[in-house]
Amino acid sequence: MRRRRPSQRALSDPRPVRGLSRGRHGRGLRSSVAGPFLPMLTGRELRFEQHVLDAMAYLRSVDPERLGGVRIDVANMPDSAQHDDGIDRWHIVPPNRIVLFRVPIDRLAKLHCSDPVHYRALIERTVLLAVSDLLDIDPWELVSGDFGED
Repeated sequence: MRRRRPSQRALSDPRPVRGLSRGRHGRGLRSSVAGPFLPMLTGRELRFEQHVLDAMAYLRSVDPERLGGVRIDVANMPDSAQHDDGIDRWHIVPPNRIVLFRVPIDRLAKLHCSDPVHYRALIERTVLLAVSDLLDIDPWELVSGDFGED
């Protein structure tokens, strides 16, 4: 069978390398579905970590001497650590490290209203309880009655 020779147009205008300068079918690059006017979507992990960071920043501002060296890490699930009452929500690693387990905190919470405000309050409460467990004090000794107020 005889091979066809490329046309003059094909020889003069070679196709660009795929993916570098165009989208599908020559229509340009794709844009996001929501457009440029809405904020970027975040996942559960990023939202959880941001709430943890915000709660720790508040607690450090209240008591910088005791909480200056405290470090909080976030993991998905505990390896095998379980208590009689269920799965651990956090684990204390002496002398100053806390590991929060995101999935048990998310999935085992029994919120009466599942909205962002109650979810954030759940994360803040969990961080407060974990830090007070690390310091071996009552949570209300760490923050007096003004938790969340500026």
